[in-house]
Amino acid sequence: QVQLVESGGGLVQAGGSLRLSCAASGRTFNSYNMGWFRQAPGKEREFVTRISRSGISTYYADSVKGRFTISRDNAKKTVYLQMNSLKPEDTAFYYCAARSIGGVATMAVYYDYWGQGTQVTVSS
Repeated sequence: QVQLVESGGGLVQAGGSLRLSCAASGRTFNSYNMGWFRQAPGKEREFVTRISRSGISTYYADSVKGRFTISRDNAKKTVYLQMNSLKPEDTAFYYCAARSIGGVATMAVYYDYWGQGTQVTVSS
């Protein structure tokens, strides 16, 4: 089992940047593929990005491609989400998630563990 805690959310103006962190504890962090999802009020949770166990393979939703970057530090048991050129439509609660099975998974149901989330608000 793994426990996940997100941090780094906040209020930022459009065009600004934020870096989210997700610290893991518990079982071996590098045995999990990691993902970021977000959920805006009244909307379903949507996939943002994922990274493989080694950090070599990444995949992004079209809505964030070229603006967001996922990375991980297995020694620190942490995954990051660097968000640049933020837009008001990026406003949401952001969650990190862990998946024990390999491959690209963009649906929340395929992830085994979740953090509590962190709020990101982008003002226009």
